[in-house]
Amino acid sequence: MQPLNLPTYKFRIKSSENKHFIFDIIRKKYMILTPEEWVRQHFIHYLIEEKKYPISLIAVEKKLTINKLTKRTDILVFNNKGVPNIIVECKAPSVKITQETFDQIARYNLKLDANYLITTNGLEHFYCKMDTKNEQYIFLKNIPAYSDN
Repeated sequence: MQPLNLPTYKFRIKSSENKHFIFDIIRKKYMILTPEEWVRQHFIHYLIEEKKYPISLIAVEKKLTINKLTKRTDILVFNNKGVPNIIVECKAPSVKITQETFDQIARYNLKLDANYLITTNGLEHFYCKMDTKNEQYIFLKNIPAYSDN
């Protein structure tokens, strides 16, 4: 897998029947190692190891229903009261982050009402704080560490 614009981490990777799998410490199981999963696992470790978010507050592929359609957030981080705080949308490194990506995560946020939205393809990361009063995104250089929330 290609290097990403994130710190490197030690992952548990295994091969079986010509497929590669990566261990997800949140779901506690091996997942097929796709380019998007590579980005997701890096970002999970980034949140835990660099930003110090507790594993217990992170959900992966959390189901939500929007207009009778079932969707899944790539990464959802809750605050210590169990309220959604950060939604992360991961794309494969080959996928360009576009307005459509922001629209997707914004639709999820209509339901979840998180404070921060992040879109990443592992190479580019966009961090936004929601300004619900003025109905706009405020782009940030990074997201706050857990201790700063």
